[in-house]
Amino acid sequence: MSESQQLLHEHDNSDSEPELELQSPDRYLSPSPGNSRDTSRSPSASPGPGGVRPNGFHRPKRQSSFAQPRPDGAPRTPNRVRFEEPRSMNGNGHAQEWIELEGEDYMTGNNGNGYYDGERRERVQRLPLLTGIEAPSVTVATDDFNPEDHLESARPRSGMRSAFMNMANSIIGAGIIGQPYAFRNAGLITGTVLLIGLTITVDWTIRLIVINSKLSGTDSFQATVEHCFGKSGLVAISLAQWLFAFGGMVAFCVIVGDTIPRVMAAVFPSLVDMPFLWLLTNRRAIIILLILGISYPLSLYRDIAKLAKASGLALISMIIIIITVITQCFRVPPESRGQLKGSIVIRSGIFEAIGVISFAFVCHHNSLLIYGSLRKPTIDRFTRVTHFSTGISLVACLVMALFGYLTFGDKTVGNVLNNFPDDNIMVNIARLCFGLNMLTTLPLEAFVCREVMNNYWFPDEPYHPNRHLIFTSSLVLSAMTLSLMTCDLGVVFELFGATSACALAYILPPLCYIKLSKRSGKTYIAIAVVIFGCAVMAISIFRTMVKMTSGEESQVQCT
Repeated sequence: MSESQQLLHEHDNSDSEPELELQSPDRYLSPSPGNSRDTSRSPSASPGPGGVRPNGFHRPKRQSSFAQPRPDGAPRTPNRVRFEEPRSMNGNGHAQEWIELEGEDYMTGNNGNGYYDGERRERVQRLPLLTGIEAPSVTVATDDFNPEDHLESARPRSGMRSAFMNMANSIIGAGIIGQPYAFRNAGLITGTVLLIGLTITVDWTIRLIVINSKLSGTDSFQATVEHCFGKSGLVAISLAQWLFAFGGMVAFCVIVGDTIPRVMAAVFPSLVDMPFLWLLTNRRAIIILLILGISYPLSLYRDIAKLAKASGLALISMIIIIITVITQCFRVPPESRGQLKGSIVIRSGIFEAIGVISFAFVCHHNSLLIYGSLRKPTIDRFTRVTHFSTGISLVACLVMALFGYLTFGDKTVGNVLNNFPDDNIMVNIARLCFGLNMLTTLPLEAFVCREVMNNYWFPDEPYHPNRHLIFTSSLVLSAMTLSLMTCDLGVVFELFGATSACALAYILPPLCYIKLSKRSGKTYIAIAVVIFGCAVMAISIFRTMVKMTSGEESQVQCT
């Protein structure tokens, strides 16, 4: 009898004959009744050596049925089930889905014939084969399942090239379009020196954030500043990050108003005279319509991953803008060109230029994220990524600044695309790409602002839909309102670059390094950078506020 037959027989016994289990638990563990031990003996009695009890009674050796040879010589394999081929029940050769299984005791006494209690009649049970049963339903991995949401080790890691693209994309943003305006404020030679010098400084402070994180044992820029300066440090870093992101929202709204109406008026000149449709050529109407119709619904998303495709569009639009400025600057009519006299060496707007350049190069809030995404996150590898990213960004900004400023001179405005004629087809394509890009990039900045507000005021509270709606609505509406009040993109770059960008790039990282490291030559460099950042912030804010209130040198006319 096979093991499967024995197991089925035991299962049948447990259902139909429970009294056997209760009355004779030693049924499978003891020899035949004729050789059973005396139940009146003390339970402490134990057999002596060699199977001899203390009273001299020889006990027969217990033997498992698995150890006994089968009559036919077939081996006994424990814990295996063997299915036999179905036999024909009526002799017609058609196999039925039935099989006969015979029961057999697990342990039997050796009473001469190998069976317990003489010739025990073997039970026969017929069971159907499990051939027509469907497999149980199994939840399979689909696109909705993301391992990185559950396992830290499953999160995708980037190589050097991917990390370089991410950081370069963070640097080459909307601020690149204001680089010719920075050269107009500082002068050609001074602007070039500032752009190179500030790029080197930003490169160092980006790497300083990772070093500070290792020295403090924290995993974010906010946590590092809070570790060094407590509650006041948390307030400072939160305010700087919020102002930088909110300044980006205002700048994006201004860019939408600068680009889309010009494209609509150039492509459809008759829209200006058509009822109601003339709003598509009006700056303020376009800002309200597109920001509330496109950017605001996108800003209501809770997950920033749903907006990840915007980064690819941003990089493409930046490349189109750079190519457009390089190729179309030679086709600008003479009346649109400005003069370079008195603007070659240095000008009085050097501090405002620092703010504009800083606004373009700040990506410090992403540095630790990019560092952590490396497959082998080491300081040396991150240093190479930073050098390559800032170097490529320097070349892109320098090309944009030189071609734009040398073409338009003292007539250069904050958005250099506005200096080109409205009938230039390639410039209109660049404007359209840039404006649409800003519509999808604004929600990213709104996400940063909202997260800063939640982490500061409600750090331990769960998501609340009403709070989410109030924060998002107030951010988008306030940024849109400010963009309706000003159409000078350069002033926006100057103001927010002088405040938040200087704090993130030149003040907070060196301060944390001074706090965490021992006194050395680098700490004196850090002190110098902090003094430089504070001076630029104070002077730039003062001069920008004076310019905004008096309208000094404003060449932008709102439409």
